[in-house]
Amino acid sequence: MRFAEALAQRPLVLDGGLSNQLEAAGHDLSDALWSARLLADEPAAVEAAHRAYYEAGAEVAVTASYQATYEGFARHGIDAGRTRELLYLSVELARRAGAGLGREVWVAASAGPYGAMLADGSEYRGRYGLSVDALERFHRPRLETLAAAGPDVLALETVPDTDEARALLRAVRGLGVPAWLSYSVAGDRTRAGQPLREAFALAADADEVVAVGVNCCSPQDAGPAVALAARITGKPVVVYPNSGETWDAMTRSWRGPTRFSAGQAQAWRAAGARLIGGCCRVGPTTIAEVARELGAGRPGA
Repeated sequence: MRFAEALAQRPLVLDGGLSNQLEAAGHDLSDALWSARLLADEPAAVEAAHRAYYEAGAEVAVTASYQATYEGFARHGIDAGRTRELLYLSVELARRAGAGLGREVWVAASAGPYGAMLADGSEYRGRYGLSVDALERFHRPRLETLAAAGPDVLALETVPDTDEARALLRAVRGLGVPAWLSYSVAGDRTRAGQPLREAFALAADADEVVAVGVNCCSPQDAGPAVALAARITGKPVVVYPNSGETWDAMTRSWRGPTRFSAGQAQAWRAAGARLIGGCCRVGPTTIAEVARELGAGRPGA
């Protein structure tokens, strides 16, 4: 079954934060490549993290390619040929992790924002000083490679502003793989301060985009954003907020209380969400609770 067809039938459960699952297993993600480093150094750890989410009831795994870019790997001495191999591997690991489960699962190839490559917190601000054309040139080669690797969908995620959204929407044209577009938001605006109404509207007529929504935001901001995205675009909505803690880019640590509750999943579903999961600091235990709330996941659920 194709991804868009599955999405039309019922809500699908996304996984949770890949980085926190890897850190929980004892892996150091403190360098600029973040979880993408393990694609080269410890790919088995990435596969195991995906498997943990599948076993918890996730139906869609988001690959470890969020921070994997040609430019970012080049800064660490990894050439274009090896980068292409690692991007392919990110999809392969997620696919292998779902083998033998006895149910259908899907792989979403992650493409994080330009700021993720910079590893300086600018992914939460946007407004990089680059034109839409320049951002499209940055994103297109990686998206071409990820699309060729055969994922079920491309996850254009944690997008902080409308310029980058425009660039990504251009970059996925003609790739032959559906995509979702999800913004990182604060209240009713993108991280860069643009109204979400305008941001969501950019994807309303994009045939490649099968879902629009938000991720890596506060769970409190997720509900209103889901309702707005459904109303503005008429498309299925994707929602996977973080735990509600706040990321401190200077100390590279999370602060504050956890606010994510699996019980919120039903409200998001009622508002139009069809892809529901978690982002940073949301682990397999919580995803298992989300799967139970939605009546999805493991056979017999």
